[in-house]
Amino acid sequence: MAENGKSVERVTFSRSYDVCMMAIDGTWRRNCQLSAISEEDAVLNVEGSIQGLNLKEFFLLLSSTGLAYRRCELVRVNDAEMDIQFLKGRHRNNKKSGPRNEAH
Repeated sequence: MAENGKSVERVTFSRSYDVCMMAIDGTWRRNCQLSAISEEDAVLNVEGSIQGLNLKEFFLLLSSTGLAYRRCELVRVNDAEMDIQFLKGRHRNNKKSGPRNEAH
């Protein structure tokens, strides 16, 4: 259920779509399949080990050009299936602090 009390619809695909996970700093990239998505989260299938990958925050690239992407965080891993949550702009802004935000 969403924060505002409305239920969130998740679309489950009959055929998974090829997407790519990429580190925020660009140091790693991993192909995966998108099997379900909603406005707030998604389900990915990843073959092979994810050990050693920083999945606290990463990009989910939805196009081969990298122009369509979402910033994400890992929620749950179950074998090759991963649940991720999309991060909204306000989450990123709260992490930034310092003189740049105070000076106008």
